Formats: sequence, structure tokens, C-alpha cells
Amino acid sequence: MTAVETSPGSPAPAAPHGVAQTRGLFDREILSQAATGAFRKLDPRVQVRNPVMFVVLVGTVVTLIEAIVHPGVFTWSITAWLFLTVVFANFAEAMAEGRGRAQADTLRRMRAETEARRLTPAGTEERVAASALAKGDTVVCEAGDLIPSDGEIIEGVASVDESAITGESAPVIRESGGDRSAVTGGTKVLSDRIVIRITAERGHTFMDRMISLVEGANRQRTPNEIALTILLAALTIIFLPVVVTLQPFGHFSGTNLSVVILVALLVCLIPTTIGALLSAIGIAGMDRLVQRNVLAMSGRAVEAAGDVQTLLLDKTGTITLGNRMASQFIPVEGVEEQELAAAAQLASLADETPEGRSVVVLAKDRFGLRQRALGEGHQFVPFSAATRMSGLDVDGRSIRKGAAEAVRRWVDEQGGTIPAGLDQTVETVSRSGSTPLVVADGPRILGVIELKDVVKQGIRDRFDDLRAIGIRTVMITGDNPLTAAAIAQEAGVDDYLAEATPEAKLALIRAEQEGGKLVAMTGDGTNDAPALAQADVGVAMNTGTTAAKEAGNMVDLDSNPTKLIDIVEVGKQLLITRGALTTFSIANDVAKYFAIIPALFVATYPQLNALNIMKLHSPTSAVLSAVIFNALVIIALIPLALRGVRFRPASAASILRRNVLIYGVGGVIVPFVFIKLIDLALTALHWY
Repeated sequence: MTAVETSPGSPAPAAPHGVAQTRGLFDREILSQAATGAFRKLDPRVQVRNPVMFVVLVGTVVTLIEAIVHPGVFTWSITAWLFLTVVFANFAEAMAEGRGRAQADTLRRMRAETEARRLTPAGTEERVAASALAKGDTVVCEAGDLIPSDGEIIEGVASVDESAITGESAPVIRESGGDRSAVTGGTKVLSDRIVIRITAERGHTFMDRMISLVEGANRQRTPNEIALTILLAALTIIFLPVVVTLQPFGHFSGTNLSVVILVALLVCLIPTTIGALLSAIGIAGMDRLVQRNVLAMSGRAVEAAGDVQTLLLDKTGTITLGNRMASQFIPVEGVEEQELAAAAQLASLADETPEGRSVVVLAKDRFGLRQRALGEGHQFVPFSAATRMSGLDVDGRSIRKGAAEAVRRWVDEQGGTIPAGLDQTVETVSRSGSTPLVVADGPRILGVIELKDVVKQGIRDRFDDLRAIGIRTVMITGDNPLTAAAIAQEAGVDDYLAEATPEAKLALIRAEQEGGKLVAMTGDGTNDAPALAQADVGVAMNTGTTAAKEAGNMVDLDSNPTKLIDIVEVGKQLLITRGALTTFSIANDVAKYFAIIPALFVATYPQLNALNIMKLHSPTSAVLSAVIFNALVIIALIPLALRGVRFRPASAASILRRNVLIYGVGGVIVPFVFIKLIDLALTALHWY
């Protein structure tokens, strides 16, 4: 069965871009569901979670009672627009949740109920429903089978189609005993046979968590969001007695301030705009991460990403392309380059790594040397972490290539001598950012192979952008300090950690955090788990081990280490959007104050005419115009809340100035313009 065929009970093929494929902002189905959800959220038990909008709902009930007792066009108009204000706020939240539910529905269709071949203690197989599997069970999967639940391969190797999760059509290799042993329920085995130990509890698989996370309806609010909610509630409490005291003030001044006018005034002066959009902004931030195929385990992680000050990045695959390639042969004095190339080729014949293959290719391209038949009597020496060398024993010759120190020791043991210029050559190659491999034929060192690791195009510009917003970048590598320093300089990172061990990574993160900084890092192996757990933002690769995914608070479904930079930008955008709309909302209140208060009291206190900038038609027209604008501005800002304010790398001071200029000054000007236009429209219609 091919990767695109399906069997009965198999889920439908994934969308071309996996989880990241989202519907448009104005998708009809989402709009219709959001409209229904907006009325469903009128339940007071739901509204009480948002203090600002709960006050508006209570005010709507008060004006409704007043409209029934003392009916009138003005009273019913205020009641209707206050009701719409609550509905529009609910609609914003329902829109954000609807986008998440649309993605969750796609995931549910992938998670079709399948049968699993569970191994019994006696070693036989039994067919059970995937939902019946428990943590610790072992199952067998062969070509064409869907993997029934999350687990780790304990036997075998197989090609797996993970397009249902990542959207990538290319299959990946999963095998036991390494960092590529984790498999995800709902993915499909394309070849071979594997035995999997289930690692997920019932109902807590990776797919279950994905569905829960992207829906967003039951998400926990982040600390900053909670703090802002408390601030908005405090402002509401402050304005409540202020508005109430206007009643006796109006009575003694001869101004008739009805309950309806007081409620309308309160609603216009409290920060209803940000109160209405706050939840939608948080949900949309999670949604933007999902669009990039990243799942955050909590909103706190997304928020922390926006405050990150130190970024730990692996060199290989993130800063560099990853495959070091042989670029030149550097013979020692007295040795011909072709002789070095021939020996290097022999030492690399059994080396199937990209580096080993590149040595063979370079020898062929440079000198026309081709792989030769070795016949019997030869023995390949595989690379090991203990010897740090590989090579070949043939025809009485022992050829080795490997790390400089390792080959030096081996040559010393063979009774050979070290050429005078070797150390300088090794140091020169290392300082250039390349990796030196020394080649020896028995006790005689022939020279050095330079392996060059290419820095990704454009990565330096991205680091410059991060530096502009106050983020320090640290490159993590297992290379020696000289090589690490050269790559770091070329890439433009601020610092580096060479010859990194799990303990060194953990110590670095703790040192940064003790200095009051938030730290983000990526990882995929079990040895990365402690550092991922310690980091404020730990991004685990989906291809990594279960331990790594459980330790991190985000999972990158594409397993692309450079995604960490995008995650930080999404977090920054979330914080900037929330700050911008908060600024706009508070600025709106200032403008509405100038619209309503002078219009109400100018007849009694002519001195207020100096503040009556808008020259509205009448007090009732001023109040109704402000209430209508207060409702409509929520609808107008929903697209901005869901898409987010555009992120541009800049310092915190620059971002603050921009927000104050655009959303602060703009938040004052916009209400003046539109409240006046609404007042003119009401007057033209002879409503007042």
C-alpha cells in the first residue's frame, strides 16, 4: 500500500500543510458558528469571568428594565446597543475559538478508531481497540498499519508517514535505541515491522493534547492576562462610584441624569474595548503558533517566549546547514596532495556519513580517484566515541582518519613522529570555522582534511533583528572552542558554548536565569530533557524522544530548530498586540469623556463649552453616539486582535513610542471623528 492510499478505518489524508493549514479569517462556517457562540456566551456564569463585560451585561439588564417601565426610543436604543456590545465581545472570543475548533475537527478526523495488535505475556498477538491500550502495553505494527497510540519503538526500524501530524509528505525513519524512537498515534507505518511500547495514558495521547490545545476554549489564562484583567476590574470599580456621584451632582445642578444615561456613561468610560478583546488576543496567539506547526502546552509558554532575553541555539541544523563537507586536502611537508587524497579515500570507503561520502567525492573530483575493489583480507575500522577515529586495515597498511588529538596518540603508539607543521595547520583550519580531520598511514601522518560547515544564508540578519529587540543569542555546539569561535563570528551570535555537555547546557541556563533573564532553547534527545525542563521556553522536536517532548513546554511538529526564532516573534507579537489594544482602549475613554461630559453639563455650566470640542447635537445624541461607537469599535478591531499587530524588530523603547503614537494618539482621534459622524447621522435621521 502506498503512502497516499487508505484502508478501511484509516483517517483521511492530511491537508497539504498538516496542522498549520487554517481557514481564512472570514470563513463562512467559522462566522456562523461564532455568531451562535456569541449568544450562547451570554450565560452569566460565562460572563462573570470577564469583569468588564459582566458590568456591561448587568447594565444592559438595568436599562432593559427601565425601557420596559418607561419606554422610549432613547431608552430602547441604549439597551439595544449595550446588548450588542456584549454580543460583539462574545463574537470576538467565539471567532478565536472557532478557528481553533476548525483545526481540532481536522485532527479528530485523522484520529479514526483503529485496531491494535497487542502482544500478550505469552508472546501471541491479540486484536484490541486502540482506545483499550494502556501505558506499558506493547503492540506490533507492519507496513500499512496505523500506529494506534503514542509510544517508543523497542524493536525494529521502519519508515513512517507523519504527514497527518506535520504535513510533510516525505516519510521519516524511526528505529529503536536512539533519539528517533518516539512514534505518534495516528501516523502510518510504510515499511518493515516494529514493536512499540505504549507510553501514553488512555485519553492523554499526543493527538488528544493537540485537539485540546488548538480548541482554546478551556485554556488557562496567562499570568499577564490575569494581571491585566485585575487592572481592568480595578478601573471599572473606580469609575463606578465616580458615575454614581454624578446623579446628585446633576440633581443639584438642574441636569436630568436618568439611570439609563448613568449606565451608558459607565459603559463608555470603563475599558470595554480591551475587556472585549483580551481573551481573543490570547487565543489568537496560540493559533498563530499552530499555524507554524508549533504546539504550546500552555499560554504561559507563548507569553514567556515574548519576554525571552536569551536564546540558546544548536549550531548544526540551526545556524549551519548541518552536513560538513570536505573542502580541501592539506598535506604536511614531504607529502603529495594526491597521496593524502588516496589515503583519505580508503579511510572513508566504509564511512556512510555525509562527511565520509564528501571525502570520497572530493578525492574523485580533484584527482579522478575512484572507489576500488579491496578484495579479501581487509578490515574496516568503524568510528567510535572512545577512539574518535575510523579507517581501514588492508595489505599490511593501517590507515586512520579522525580528530587531531586522537590520531596523534595513535601515531605515538605506532612509534611515529608528529610533523612540525601539523599543529599550525590544525589550528588554522579550526580558526576558519572548519573541522580538521588528520589522516595517518601507520606511523606516518599525511596531512589534514578540512570539513567546512556552511552558515545558513540570512541567519546573520535574523540574529541582528533579535539583537535589536534585546535578545542575546548563544550558540551551543560540541565543536572545539576554536571552531566554535569562528562559526560564531561568521554567524553573528553574541556568545557560544563549545564542547557542550548536558550538564554544561543546564548550568548555562541556570546562570542566565539567576541573572533575571528568561531563556529559550530547543532539543530532541533524552540528554536535552533536563535543560528543556529548566528553560522558560523549551521547544522539543517532534522527531525527538518522549522524554524531550514531555520536558519541553512546546513541540515543533516540523522538527525545525530554526523555528525557535519564529516562536519568539509570535510571543513578541502577542505582547505587542495586547499592549497596543490596551493603549487604544484607554485613549478611547479619554475621547469619550470629552464627548459626553461637556454635552451633558454645558447648559448648566457654560464654562464647559471650552471642552465641548465636538459640538454634538444634544446630550442624548452625545450619549447614544458614544454608546454606538463603543460597540462598533469592538467589531472593527476583531481582525487586528486575531491577526496581531505587525511585528517589526526594534527596541522596547521604540516599540513603546510607536504604540503610543499610533494606538495612543490614534485612540484619541478616532473616537472624535466617528462619534461626530454618528451624531450627524442620528441628527440627519431626525432621531434626536
